Amino acid sequence: MKAMVLEAVGKPLVLKERPDPRPGKGEVRLEVEACAVCRTDLHVVDGELPHPRLPLVPGHEIVGLVDAVGEGVDEARLGRRVGVPWLGYSCGVCPYCRADMENLCDSPLFTGYTRDGGFATHVVADAAYAFDLDMEADPVSLAPLLCAGLIGWRSLRKAGEGRRIGLYGFGAAAHIIAQICVWQGREVYAFTRPNDLEAQRFALELGAVWAGASDAQPPKPLDAAIIFAPVGSLVPAALRAVRKGGRVVCGGIHMSDIPSMPYALLWEERELVSVANLTRNDAATFFPVAREAGVRTHTVTYPLEQANTALADLRAGRFSGAAVLVP
Repeated sequence: MKAMVLEAVGKPLVLKERPDPRPGKGEVRLEVEACAVCRTDLHVVDGELPHPRLPLVPGHEIVGLVDAVGEGVDEARLGRRVGVPWLGYSCGVCPYCRADMENLCDSPLFTGYTRDGGFATHVVADAAYAFDLDMEADPVSLAPLLCAGLIGWRSLRKAGEGRRIGLYGFGAAAHIIAQICVWQGREVYAFTRPNDLEAQRFALELGAVWAGASDAQPPKPLDAAIIFAPVGSLVPAALRAVRKGGRVVCGGIHMSDIPSMPYALLWEERELVSVANLTRNDAATFFPVAREAGVRTHTVTYPLEQANTALADLRAGRFSGAAVLVP
């Protein structure tokens, strides 16, 4: 197999030839068809998430075909298309797992962080965390749904049922969730980097009723806001934009420090909450909604060997939608 390997934090990935992995008990092996590139991959590569397992194959938005199964896995899964997300394993016995909060598991494994991920031609995954996907769908289009879609969906559910939703950082997750919000009959207000007219145009094309800079006030108070950009200074900006009793959801796994702010921004029963990881139930509820809503992901593809270019382009904001590696 071929893989793009992180050998040292802060260094470029290195193309390596490795023996084909073998699935163990309860595992499946995938021949990777596509793996989207997530901002979390940047956090891992750049060292903003501590203690990755090195050497490491990043990537956690994986779509592939099962070509081998381990002990205890139904052989009927051979040949099926599956998707592998960020949460790659949970213990099932800690208080969080027993309370249906496996996203907060005390002993988890994370794909592309503490176990090898999908920047490769093959990957081994826990069969219980490999979701069956549509065999007729385009694997490149499916890949961003495995994290940008799932985390976006969890964030939207945390945001509540409000009509006016603000999305801060209009990248892979926001462009998926915007489509679902429009389908649900909500109003989307898109906040982008200042002067990023291309991202604002993209948001309006997807049905946003307003698009502007992240430091701008929306024309109407928001019922809720979701922050996808890893920028702590957006927290007070979003609190300023939501109505009394509104909610701000931080949807990223990493964010720069939140600056000091006046209590008045939080007062009047505004709420500030975070989203951590995902659960298998998120997938069970999200994929049917995405199909019914007709979500179409906008992607830019790169060969596997150009993973470093894809990461650099994501870091610089050189494209709209999501980057996807194709082995």
